[in-house]
Amino acid sequence: MPKIKTCRAAAKRFEKTGSGKYKFRKSHASHILTKKTTKRKRSLRQPQIVADCDMKSVRRMLPHG
Repeated sequence: MPKIKTCRAAAKRFEKTGSGKYKFRKSHASHILTKKTTKRKRSLRQPQIVADCDMKSVRRMLPHG
């Protein structure tokens, strides 16, 4: 059997939490910040948890955790 490879793009974007879920950072937070409201920019700073419906595909991309 061949080895199962990790999707390197996913490995750079997702991080496993202690409870076994995956967290990620939101997009649109790096440039053109002047037109975005303070509230919107503040919410972009917070890491998010991957939704349950997407968890299967993330686990498949990251087989080794």
